[in-house]
Amino acid sequence: MIVNSTDLKNNLGKFLRDCLKEDVIITNNGRKIAVLRAHTEDSDYFNAVIDDGAVSEQEAEAFNLEEKRMTYEQFLQFSADTQRRYEYIDGVVYLLTSPGTAHQKALGELYVIFYNLLKGKKCTPLLAPYDITLRKSLNNINVVQPDLVVICDLEEKLNNDDRYMGIPVLAIEIISKSTRSRDTIKKMELYMLTGVSEYWLINPADRDVIVYFFKDKEIAKSETFKKDETLKSFYFPDLQIKLKDIFGA
Repeated sequence: MIVNSTDLKNNLGKFLRDCLKEDVIITNNGRKIAVLRAHTEDSDYFNAVIDDGAVSEQEAEAFNLEEKRMTYEQFLQFSADTQRRYEYIDGVVYLLTSPGTAHQKALGELYVIFYNLLKGKKCTPLLAPYDITLRKSLNNINVVQPDLVVICDLEEKLNNDDRYMGIPVLAIEIISKSTRSRDTIKKMELYMLTGVSEYWLINPADRDVIVYFFKDKEIAKSETFKKDETLKSFYFPDLQIKLKDIFGA
């Protein structure tokens, strides 16, 4: 059976029953992107899908089409003991893709730059996957995995499980097709409202970087850097990066 993602969203219960009889192939814009298949306790397929950790853009898109709401406690249980990466924003769970080559090359260059800049200093750069827990309010707890964060109170804010529970001074997200909307809207708002000072949005496809500086839960400054320009940080005034060092010549 083949259904499009809109029909699946509107008739999920029906197709869950149908998949007990046959596989339900899900399409989006005419492309086959996922399979809804009945689970059995001895299903090797089910275990492989859950545990292999690799997630394509299409698979993440299919997972995130259907809004999955749960409590913070339910999310912790849901995301425990799996190789897959999830984020939890405003009560909704999002599946993260396995990063592509351009993403990883840019991230590697950035980490080396920050490592050399901050070596021997109080602030520390850390790479994903690394959970950052941010509270908008007492009952609004969020868990995200920025591609890179800079933390200046690491030792002071580690809990007994070796988890960081503070607020990074800088968060960096490298945009992909499946994360663009979330990175530019939901996560920017989250970082701004919870006390992150600076946020970088890096777009390898367009070879540009937008740098936001937050103050008093608002955007105080922002600047876009393109092509062969030199990126400058508001929070770290000594930091200047040629974009070709991030994206390549």
